[in-house]
This record gives sequence, C-alpha cells and structure tokens, in this order.
Amino acid sequence: MCASCAYADEPKWIAPDGENVDLTNRWAAFRKDFEVDSMPIAKAKIAVDSKYWLWINGKMVVFEGGLKRGPTPTGTYFDEVDIAPYLKKGKNTLSMLVWHFGKDGFSHKDSGKLGMIFCLEDENLKLFSDASWLSRIHPAYEMAGYPLPNYRLPESHVRFNALNDMPDWITCADPAKKYGFKKSVERGKWGDAPWNELVARPTPLWRDYGVKDVEHVRTERLKGYDRITAFLPYNMQMTPIITIDDPAGNTPIEILTDHTYSANEKNLRAEYVTKKGLQTYESLGWLNGQKIILNVPKGFNVKKIQYRQTGYDCDVVGSFACDDEFFNTFWKKAMRTLYVNMRDTYFDCPERERAQWWGDAVILMGQTFYFMSDKSHAIMLKGIKELVNWRKNDVVFHAPIPGMYMSELPGQMLASVGKYGFWNYYMNTGDIDTIRYAYPAVKAYLGLWKFENTGLPELRKGEWTWGDWGENKDITLLYAAFYSLALESASNMARALDKPGEAAEFDKLRQRVKEGFNCYWDGKAYRHPSHKGLTDDRVQALAVLAGIADEAKYPAVLKFLNENRHASPYMEKYVMEAYFKMGAGADGVRRVKDRYAKMINDKECTTLYEGWQIGGSGSGSVNHAWSGGPITVLSRHMLGLYPLEPGWKVFLIEPQPASFKKASIKTPTPQGMVSVSFEESDTTFEMTVGVPEGAMAVVKLPMSGVSTTVSINGSTDISKYAPQKYPDESKPTFELPAGQYKIRALKK
Repeated sequence: MCASCAYADEPKWIAPDGENVDLTNRWAAFRKDFEVDSMPIAKAKIAVDSKYWLWINGKMVVFEGGLKRGPTPTGTYFDEVDIAPYLKKGKNTLSMLVWHFGKDGFSHKDSGKLGMIFCLEDENLKLFSDASWLSRIHPAYEMAGYPLPNYRLPESHVRFNALNDMPDWITCADPAKKYGFKKSVERGKWGDAPWNELVARPTPLWRDYGVKDVEHVRTERLKGYDRITAFLPYNMQMTPIITIDDPAGNTPIEILTDHTYSANEKNLRAEYVTKKGLQTYESLGWLNGQKIILNVPKGFNVKKIQYRQTGYDCDVVGSFACDDEFFNTFWKKAMRTLYVNMRDTYFDCPERERAQWWGDAVILMGQTFYFMSDKSHAIMLKGIKELVNWRKNDVVFHAPIPGMYMSELPGQMLASVGKYGFWNYYMNTGDIDTIRYAYPAVKAYLGLWKFENTGLPELRKGEWTWGDWGENKDITLLYAAFYSLALESASNMARALDKPGEAAEFDKLRQRVKEGFNCYWDGKAYRHPSHKGLTDDRVQALAVLAGIADEAKYPAVLKFLNENRHASPYMEKYVMEAYFKMGAGADGVRRVKDRYAKMINDKECTTLYEGWQIGGSGSGSVNHAWSGGPITVLSRHMLGLYPLEPGWKVFLIEPQPASFKKASIKTPTPQGMVSVSFEESDTTFEMTVGVPEGAMAVVKLPMSGVSTTVSINGSTDISKYAPQKYPDESKPTFELPAGQYKIRALKK
C-alpha cells in the first residue's frame, strides 16, 4: 500500500498498452480527468522511471520531476507535490509526460520497465493511478542518429518529429478519439518490483528560472548549412527553445551546445524535425554550456532562440571578497562551477558523466557549506546515505553511485568517510542521526585494511587504483595518509556517539599508521620504496594535514612543495591547505596563482577546468567543481572560519592573512549568517565580526607584530571577552557571544 493508504483501490504502477514500451528512450503521455469537490490538503506522491513533466488544467506544475534511481541498488525515489493550487472545483485534467531512459549510466540504475505511479489521498480527494488512466507512447519522440552519447550517460539524445506531434494532448477534450490514447496497463503496486522500495525524494524540486531570450546570436555560412550560435551569460543547466517559421515542414535541425563534443567525449544534443508554419519547440532533456548551437539548412528562418535555466533549488547566499582580483574572479568561477555540478546528485561534470564521484563530492561539500543556502545540505545527506546503502556485500564502498559502474577507488572512499567528508558534514550541520547511520559502515570499511610490518597500511588496490590525474602518484603513501584522516574521522564519530573505547582503538591505529609512515621519510620528503616516479608532492601535503609530519619536518616539506608540482586541481586543494597549516600561506597563495593562472584568466570560460589546461590530463572538462577547492582553503584558513562545535554553535575565527591586506566573508550556518572581515596596515590589524543568535565566536588574532593593545567596539576593557572554554596562551583570544564587533589591535 501507499504509505498509510488504507483503501482497497491502491495506486498502481501503470504504462501504455502495447509492445516495446520498455525500449531505451521512450516517452509516454498520460491523461486523467477527475472531479474535485473540495481542495486536498495532502500532497501527491509521484514516482517514475525515469523523469516526468506534470500539468494540471493545462498549467505546468512540475518541470522535470523525479530523481535518477536509486536510493538503494533496487529502490526508486518518489516526489511529493502540492497540486492543490492548480485544482478547481468540478472537472480537472491531469497530464503527465514520462521519459523512460531505458538504460543504465554512471548516475542511474535502470529498472528495466517504463512505469508511473501516482497517489493522492485525504478526506477531500482520492486520486490513484490505475488502468482507468489513459496513455500512449508519444509518437513525436524518436531515437536520434549517430553519434550517440557516451556510455556513461543514461540519457539519450532527444529527437522530436513535429510531423507526428499531438499538439493539444495536454488539454484536448477526448484524447482517446483524437490521438488514440487507451486505458493503461497495470504493472504492479506501491513497492512492487522492479521499482521496489519507494523512498521520499530528499532534495527539492528543481528551480525554474523562467524562459529568457538570448542576447547575442552569430550566424556562420558553412559548406552546405548554416551554423547559428546563441551566447548564454554563463555555463548553465538549461533547455533550449527555438521559434522558427518553415513554409514547407519536414526540415531537420540539430541542437547542440559548446559542450556536446567536449571533455574528449560525445555528450548530449537534440534534434528537431519541423512541421509546416510558425512553431516554437522546447527540447526537454537538459543540456549544459555557454552556447546554444543550431545547425540548419542555408537561409533557414530561425526567428528566436531562448532558454530555460533550471538547477538545484538553492542560492549562493554567502560572499567572498579580497584585495586580490585574481581570487575574486576565482570565487565567482568556483561558485558557477559548483552550481552547474548540482542536480540529482553532486557530479564531476555536467556533460561527460554527471556522476557522483566521491573525491569530487568531498571538495564540493567544502565549498557548499561556506556559501550555499541550507537547502544544499540535502544533496549531501542524499549522497552519504546512497554511499552507505550501495556498499558491496554491506562492507565495501564504491563509486560513482547510483549507477552501473561500481568500483572501489580506495583513495576516494577514504576521503568520503574522512575528516573532509562525513565528519565535515557533521561539524557543519550537527546532524548526529546521519553520523549514527553511517558510522557502522565506516567502521566496517576501515576494518578491511591490512598492515605492513612497519604499521603502514598495505596498498589496497580496489577495482581502480586511482589517486589523482597526472603523474608521479605515490599510491601506497597517498592511500595511507587518507586512511589516517579517515581514522581521525572515525574516532571523532565514535566519541560523538558515546563510544570512547572504539574511539581509543581508532586513535591507536592512527598512531600506528603515523609511525609506519614516518619510516619512509628520507630527510627531504616521504617516499615509499614501491613508488617508481618522481617524489610525490601530494603525499607531503597529506602527511602534514593528517598530523603525520611533525613541525620539525615543515621546512623540508615547504622546500619540496615550492620546487615540485605534480598534483592536479583535485589534489591542489590539499596542497594549499598544507601550506596554511605550516604557517606558510603566502607561499601557498603564490603557488595557486601560478598554477591556476590559465583558467582564472580565461575570459571566455565562466567555470573551472578539470586539469590545468583544456585537453590532456583530466580528460578536458572545463566545468569541474573540484578545482574550486582553494576557495574553501581561503575561507577556512586565510579568513580562519570553521565550526568548533557541531552545527556552528561555537565557531573559530583565526585568520592567517598570508599575502592579503584585506578580505571578507559571509557564511550561512545553522545558527544564522556569520560575517568576518579584516584589514591590515603597517600599524594596525582590524576585524569586524558578526555572530548570530545562539552562537559564540572564538576569535584568535594573528600574532605576527601584534601587541596586547586590543580594543573591542572602541573599549580596551575586554576582560569580559576573556576565553573560558577555549583558552589559547599563544595568541590574543576572545570569546564573543551573539552581536556585532569591531576589533582593533595595535602592532608593535
């Protein structure tokens, strides 16, 4: 039965009657006319494989509903939709278009059957999908020609032949008579195979930004056809809309973006076959890019090109600014790249894979917490639960999930459960229930690792022994450092769950790893005997972050990092953070500016590259949000902002200005907006701090050149702000309750 449904007439999974309804890339139209006496209070529950568009009385209610399968390897998500605002007393018409992908991908597990189920039940209205609903395969949707999209994508190209369209099927009086709709076939009840357990959608429906005109169009006269390029304001998720006038009809139009053939792959495009006359067409399968490209016959009359941007329903509510325009541009590109990689899941890139690789997800989470509204937390929670639910044999984590490609990438799996993954989620949200849910899985996975005689973890290869793009990866030490960070996270989780004994065991293991790791220090750097390439800069950075390298090794590590550059943008975030941890933030900033110069100074691209250049290492994607990691480092270390207690009830402000003389940040937290800014001169260091209600800030001033002459809000009587819970004798430290503060410190 559907949830608490206690009625005999349960909702049924339904599909059109006929053969071949379950083929790849099938589009089905459903219609139901029904009477309403009083408006319902309950929300409708809707599940499909794979996507749907919903209208009531001709008005759009949901533009692209449904999440790609699945919450578990067998399950399906369902949406909850309030349809009451669209209803009227008397006769109502519900229309739904369902897109069945019909194939697996790196982000979707195919059920094997086209299906839709609808349930609305309360004292005012009972509306269930069953055989009485009319349906048919939509005749205008066809398979597009070659080249097909690469195998990682569950979506197919969308081809629409307007000669076979049913123009008013959504509202016409008798779809059976006019378009051949028939009664639907019932294929199962709520919870039946192959859709199995139905889980409420944990993320919001997409935000629809509305239809907008493109501002600039260019036409190129090529051999045999015209190419029309419409320029968008930035790289986005969108559906293209074209208005054309064709006196004859039956004209093929190819619809692409500048990302259809990119990232060294064949990605998604669309095709449209015209009917006679003036017509407007919107291709419903979302594409991404900064340009819409039409290939049309010479002289063809394209009257207008528009687009509908859609995306994850959250906002960039935080802000970042500094006195270096390079990093102001970096922040803007990082936010654009982050947002274009959020939809059904976090993904690596919006064109080639749309896959939830967890190495990427960890870095995306870091940026999201500092700048996105709290609706963004749901995509992280969804990802964590999927990672736990999809384990092989209930033990081995793998990625990307959901989907068909299930490989253990040990480095990424350790990153996901580690300090920067699950634990960072908890510190930023205070969501102990999710930690309680995930902890047994984390403990079991960490228990799989074996050890060398030194105490160092043996290399666990998994199905893909991947550490980073590029060369010179010392995989054994790379994984060992991530294992140490995962042990730190597991120890913290155990303590949060009141398991001190288990926490102590993780701490012992971590010490064992540290001792084993330090066996491979040669006086200049860490290097494992099995490594054959040049000594790895990534390993040195992670050794610092994991607390393996003590301060006595910092000068050698700094020298090595200043002279060696092997990390891709994925790992460069960790390298930069190591610089700040060693108190050498200015060197880290210089390294990042040098390494990122090409992509930040690229005037045409509004997003960040996967590798250091377009093409080559990293497969050529120019919209990889993992490259935004340095913005997290600047937020965490340069501005010094991080929660000390879960959910930001107490948070740290410990700036390391590095090469910056001025910087500011606003960060959304569960307690409210936190704001920090600083400005440094030869004689003073000044800060402004905003602490929301219910929170406390622990402020630590940078020691370099700062005396104890400090004023807060104009008063030098600062005794009431003396630290009680978080004392620190090494730096001037204050505990500030909710309020606005101006802090001024005189330098010697």
